[in-house]
Amino acid sequence: MSNDQAREEAARLREALWRHRYLYYSKAQPEITDAAYDQLEQQLTALEKQHPELITPDSPTQRVGYPVTSDLPQQRHSVPMLSLENAYSEQELIEWERRLRRVSGLGISDPLAYSAEHKIDGVSVSVIYESGVLVRAISRGDGQIGEEITHNARTIASLPLRLNPPFSALLARGEVFFPKAGFAALNREREEAGLAPFANPRNAAAGTLRLQDPALVAARPLELHFWQAVSIDGVPPEDHFTGLSRLSQAGLLINPHTRAGQGLEEVLEFIRQWESERDSLPYEIDGVVVKALSHQIQQAAGETSKAPRWAVAFKYAAEQAQTRLLSITVQVGRTGVLTPVAELDPVRLAGTTVSRATLHNYEEIARLDIRVGDTVVVEKGGEVIPKVNGPVLSRRPASAVPSMPPLRCPMCGTEAVRAEGEVAYRCPNATCPARLRESLRHFARRDALDIEGLGPALIDQLVERGLVKDLADLYRLDAAVLSNLDRMGTKSAETLVAQLAASRERPFSRLLYGLGIRHVGERAARVIARHVSGLKALAAHAASDNAAEFFETMPDLGPETAHSLISFFTSQAGSELVDRLAPLFPDRAEISTAAEGGPFKAKTVVLTGTLSSMDRRTATERLEAAGARISSSVSKRTDYVIAGDEAGSKSDKARELGVRILNEAEFLARIGSKK
Repeated sequence: MSNDQAREEAARLREALWRHRYLYYSKAQPEITDAAYDQLEQQLTALEKQHPELITPDSPTQRVGYPVTSDLPQQRHSVPMLSLENAYSEQELIEWERRLRRVSGLGISDPLAYSAEHKIDGVSVSVIYESGVLVRAISRGDGQIGEEITHNARTIASLPLRLNPPFSALLARGEVFFPKAGFAALNREREEAGLAPFANPRNAAAGTLRLQDPALVAARPLELHFWQAVSIDGVPPEDHFTGLSRLSQAGLLINPHTRAGQGLEEVLEFIRQWESERDSLPYEIDGVVVKALSHQIQQAAGETSKAPRWAVAFKYAAEQAQTRLLSITVQVGRTGVLTPVAELDPVRLAGTTVSRATLHNYEEIARLDIRVGDTVVVEKGGEVIPKVNGPVLSRRPASAVPSMPPLRCPMCGTEAVRAEGEVAYRCPNATCPARLRESLRHFARRDALDIEGLGPALIDQLVERGLVKDLADLYRLDAAVLSNLDRMGTKSAETLVAQLAASRERPFSRLLYGLGIRHVGERAARVIARHVSGLKALAAHAASDNAAEFFETMPDLGPETAHSLISFFTSQAGSELVDRLAPLFPDRAEISTAAEGGPFKAKTVVLTGTLSSMDRRTATERLEAAGARISSSVSKRTDYVIAGDEAGSKSDKARELGVRILNEAEFLARIGSKK
């Protein structure tokens, strides 16, 4: 490559990288995968290494993140918040250690201790405490200036608003992220609402932290794990692990899998272990962060304008495969969303055989230029359904043609519609058999009405034979009718009838969630049920002149949820369904006593083990109704651990931290219930 060609290529790569950083950091709408971005940056790094005269001050290889462009207030970091150098192989990690030894003045045989921790796919934040109180949370931004996100960070359950004594002043850094389950649920809700799904958990977290309404942030299950204590009471800790230990003592949550190791071989064992076991984690990781433990060595190694020399991110290879796209089918959701699904030539990926993958929506298909007949790249991360990253253009056959959005619903033939501002096409027919099937499946889910035995095969029969035309029709079924269906004997039919009868005793929040109203998830349904006790009353509020104000004043409910509730309960289909369901489900108050001083008001509670008197979901509902804030992990700020049978490590952790443990009898006594 000539000098002129190298200059042109460097300029092209710089422009492309800055564009992708803007989409990633500022818009939370990446167009390429992390692996593809890393490849571009590696190309520019290699080119600048061969031609040092091409390095410019504004090169992405010399800068962190992207300058702040949002409307959120800006804050300068008192200590720069740098990025990390990447390593993509064990050999690159070994070479990084050689450089570290050289710049820190260590010999080849001098002992060197490391920490190894999961590189969680999230958003890095810096938090500041003064006089023991959380005063500020700032995003990374460009490393010098970030966005102030304090109002949203305060809603994260794992972030304490006050430090445990005797800690007073603290500057710490951590990662805000979505657990896999929460991310998948959020994307389902977005697709059902006609919104574009987030590309990955990191972008979901970034988009959530930029929301203007903290109530919407609180409704999303963000978590925060801390990975660095910059200073404690104004003094840097003597080593990395001591800093993490003191953060934990102060009440901040530390990732439980962080390990210390003597020498690089122990770090490599940790990396190999989690490369094979990362699918078992409840959150996404794309690698392992390796740091020199000693603060003295960190100081000696120093940093570049972009990254510390004493830390490196070992990046795992993406779990990808190539296969042929045989066709694109359309899946009809319970809210009518028409979702394109890739039907693939079966291929082995991450230990499973993949034959289907989500394409999200038709805008995504057009953006990626995916065509039937293409060889496509399929990637599987933490999602249940893998996704298609794009076509392999060099293998595109001449017969491949672009896929067009459906003009009609593939199930009922109703003309498809697309609302302004939405990416999704919908079937507007409320009686569409496909929509009804999905609604019934949702209604019968364990976290809704929990109707055991009402599975997909039986639902298909009920809809095809016209026995069930809406949710209320379920309760008109009897054993005689059911026993005539395929694979339904008399005993199975009687059991299902009994299950249907039992479902009428579920809490009102479960019924409300089971209706499948857009934007009304489990949390929103529980909030509403604490203010309204039945369908008729809720419908009356939705039809009132101050309906929007009534709903929006409830905790964690925003304008979108209020609009959905009003639209559903004032529509003809919604009104008719309420008229049919309301007599079947008696009003059942779930009004929280927290405001008046419930037994668990403002207390953080962790459930562990198995309760004999109720399932985990019911226990969670009872605790929240009594004012509790439920957490999944035990820390110093946990007030109670409720331990059932086989409680395990969470009880052990509670004993270590001095957290009070309640057995099942004590828990039942506090909430005023008996076995």
